[in-house]
Amino acid sequence: MKRAIIIVLDSVGIGELPDAALYNDEGSNTLGNIVKTVGHEPWFSLKNLEQLGLGYVDGIDYLNKPEKVSGAVGRMAESSKGKDTTTGHWEIAGLILDRPFPTYPNGFPKEVIEEFERAVGRKSIGNYPASGTEIIQKLGEEHMKTGCPIVYTSADSVFQIAAHEEVIPIEELYDMCMKAREILQGEHAVGRVIARPFVGTPGNFKRTDRRRDFSLKPIKKTVLDYAKEQGYEVRAVGKIEDIFAGSGITHAVHTHGNMDGVDNTIKWMKEDFSGILFTNLVDFDMLYGHRNNTVDYAKALVEFDRRIPEILDAMKDGDILFITADHGCDPTTESTDHSREYTPLVMYGKNVKKGANIHTRSSFSDIAATIKDYLGIDGHIEGKSFLKDIMD
Repeated sequence: MKRAIIIVLDSVGIGELPDAALYNDEGSNTLGNIVKTVGHEPWFSLKNLEQLGLGYVDGIDYLNKPEKVSGAVGRMAESSKGKDTTTGHWEIAGLILDRPFPTYPNGFPKEVIEEFERAVGRKSIGNYPASGTEIIQKLGEEHMKTGCPIVYTSADSVFQIAAHEEVIPIEELYDMCMKAREILQGEHAVGRVIARPFVGTPGNFKRTDRRRDFSLKPIKKTVLDYAKEQGYEVRAVGKIEDIFAGSGITHAVHTHGNMDGVDNTIKWMKEDFSGILFTNLVDFDMLYGHRNNTVDYAKALVEFDRRIPEILDAMKDGDILFITADHGCDPTTESTDHSREYTPLVMYGKNVKKGANIHTRSSFSDIAATIKDYLGIDGHIEGKSFLKDIMD
């Protein structure tokens, strides 16, 4: 029984990529800047990640380097154009995009908004780039009076619809998103349509955890598709099912926060199956990176680090664990958007070479190629396997 377990620490980048200037991301280093800001605090410790070898990743000079480590490490560069969640996850699964998804710094064109309003039977308000927490405070009261959904975007390729759960019921909001997803194709094929429900009263609005992402279907087959076709199970935890629009997934569970994601990952790890277990832990990005909340981002890292012994204890002999990220979202910079960064890769398994270092790889898709190699899957995906470099 062989399994690949991928845990994506959403937005935990480790330093700007060479082309970061094209994305206005010079100086971004999500993990590094967090450690430099709060690393002196007595509560801050990433001792379990350090024991796996994180401090030996290229470019990391701010973490401890134990003489003997239990895992293998590397640093991943993003080959695709862009810095969003969908692009990063698709590349981890072996699909490289040569063109970025469209973005809308001036809001969506009139014809898109009008078609959306006809489809949902309501006028909309907003239609400009904004922080999700700020726009509901600004437009939430008007939304409650008029029933008009709040449409907004960001620096990422997203069409976001915010609605108060007592004004537009959650199922109606999801239906609006599905209609928007049908509209946003071709030149306006944004990476994700996102439902952003909230509750509360004017001045005290709060987003709920019933967010849902409606992504494009991957434009090519990924390692997930090939694994499913060839009889493997592909289990998705968190928003993975949404990111891949269900493609290549055999089982899925949606979660309420990072620790619920870890709980569900461990639960499935303890079961017997062969294939891929793919987890996204979104709190780092959604709750802390986008809100420039450095302290709570750091606390979330510590919280995950404390769960690593449980994750390792749940592993079976044929498992390889890959802990990585999909992009950056540096909470210490002025921007609240994603950042174009390298991502870490920490690996562990019974037959993984302790202390192996694959250094800097040119694409996240090397992870998919390695999993394809390990599971013996047929099919063409992007990337170069590093399996022989990490296995005893």
